[in-house]
Amino acid sequence: MSATITPVDDPQSTPTAGGRRLLPGLVRPAAAVLSGVMLYLSFPPRPLWWLVLPGFALLGWTLHGRRLRAGFGLGLLAGLGFMLPLLHWTGEEVGPVPWLALAVAEALFVAVGCIGIAAVSRLAWWPVWAAAVWTLDEAVRARVPFGGFPWGKIAFGQADSAFLPLAAVGGTPLLSFAVVLCGFGLFEAVRSFRTYRSTGQVPRAAVAAAAAAVLVPLAGALAALPLVDDSAEDGTATVAAIQGNVPRLGLDFNSQRRAVLDNHARRTEQLAREVKAGKVPQPDFVLWPENSSDLDPYRNADARIVIDDAVKAIDAPTVVGAVVEPDTGKLRNTLIQWDPNGGPVATYDKRHIQPFGEYMPMRSIARVFSSDVDRVQRDFGPGKKVGVFDLAGTQVGLVTCYEAAFDDAVRDTVEHGSQLIAVPSNNATFGRSEMTYQQLAMSRVRAVEHSRSVVVPVTSGVSAIIRPDGTIVQQTKMFTADALVDKVPLRSSLTPATRLGTLPEGLLALIAVAGLGWVAVRSVRVRRAR
Repeated sequence: MSATITPVDDPQSTPTAGGRRLLPGLVRPAAAVLSGVMLYLSFPPRPLWWLVLPGFALLGWTLHGRRLRAGFGLGLLAGLGFMLPLLHWTGEEVGPVPWLALAVAEALFVAVGCIGIAAVSRLAWWPVWAAAVWTLDEAVRARVPFGGFPWGKIAFGQADSAFLPLAAVGGTPLLSFAVVLCGFGLFEAVRSFRTYRSTGQVPRAAVAAAAAAVLVPLAGALAALPLVDDSAEDGTATVAAIQGNVPRLGLDFNSQRRAVLDNHARRTEQLAREVKAGKVPQPDFVLWPENSSDLDPYRNADARIVIDDAVKAIDAPTVVGAVVEPDTGKLRNTLIQWDPNGGPVATYDKRHIQPFGEYMPMRSIARVFSSDVDRVQRDFGPGKKVGVFDLAGTQVGLVTCYEAAFDDAVRDTVEHGSQLIAVPSNNATFGRSEMTYQQLAMSRVRAVEHSRSVVVPVTSGVSAIIRPDGTIVQQTKMFTADALVDKVPLRSSLTPATRLGTLPEGLLALIAVAGLGWVAVRSVRVRRAR
């Protein structure tokens, strides 16, 4: 029997040497987490949109030249650093398990995208390929599973950004692509400078790629500025947004459903008295939020009378958010056009309904993680028709709450002739979390994307009136009954983003697939050569 004896003075066996090996091994994982945290910090309510650029520069350094397995691991860490804090609001009332499950699922999408970024990072002009891969990853995440979850799309953190005009050119996919490209371009610029410092030679191709990646998005945003226009092409309309507030926070906000309805009716009647006293102008139409009446006014005579009295008091067509309970089938999250003389005359059923919130997929499995799934006793069903109401001669496109995150839901209303977009929402379930500010930023991006005023009435805040250039002209405080009244510009022209629809996203996806295909072909050639 023989034994191998390691000398005591072998530096590889000493704790100090092991520590020296360990510390460099932790640098990239720590950088990956930090890059994700920087992406999170670039989102509202913080005015730090620019942090997304060093965030992607750091992610580029983390992934550049890595193997695919390392790309997945580092990408997962970045995704967790991004999604865990960003989606913390999802556990506001139901505890950490649903929040952690969703955040990990979304982080896995990011990890898969980072495999692709690591793969294309060895190609010439890699920032272009890598930014396209990120955009493709966002496109997939916005569609699967259960209809997708677009929250965390980089474009939604750019409501105050210098890049925002690009939303009017190619929608949120182009805006995300440009920002990510610029961030990766910054890293490529630093990498080229370090190469020059160490070798004395200028890597011309890398410098050209870095310059293009940084300057082209900035130049594009500057060239797109004329598309950001808040002029009143079709005149103006005076709109009122009612925030009635709720009796309590959290999942039980509507346990006193009559109280929620009464709050909105009472605030509308108060507005009518203010109009009569000459304190505020008479609105052409009024917008109530989603779930402002969780009592079905078609089945509940008391609810119908309360709504009718309030609408007659303000003497203007009013959009009322209600839960409609048909005799058979699924519930409907419905917006009702209520006229002061004719009562309910038109409806819009929410098309993108929220999984695990408005309906419960895989109920038996979900129950293992949280008993709160049984709060959803009867599922909601999705609507089929685009919602555009004619309110006192103004074509108003309807996008209910969660739908603001979906490109098609907003674009459809504009393509169907809306001159103004309304986003009735209910954020009471999420308390005082960042969710309401993240969602408000989406509406600001949509305003520029389609060059429309956007009005956001919310049960508990923050309600807002947004100009077509993305600026907020009025907003409420959270959990405060209030009414916003303003004269907003109406517009009917279509931006390139509206006209092009999904084409920019499709082209960016093709670029990503081409880059990944190029990598695959090169790998096959190398293997054959060996």
